[in-house]
Amino acid sequence: MIRVKTFSSELKIFHTMKELAELDDKVNQFIADEGVKDVISVSDCATTDDSGMTIGLIRTLTYRE
Repeated sequence: MIRVKTFSSELKIFHTMKELAELDDKVNQFIADEGVKDVISVSDCATTDDSGMTIGLIRTLTYRE
């Protein structure tokens, strides 16, 4: 069965690389814990505030159980 899981991360100025590494770790831990057999796709989408500044990231994982 094909499934979709989303993860999110708030991004703060000067902390982006650390936050992206933590998001990567969160996704990798999910893959290991859930026994994901095949990753079909991984996609990132930025979220913005009213001024257009990037304030977060949504990562979508499509996988096969």
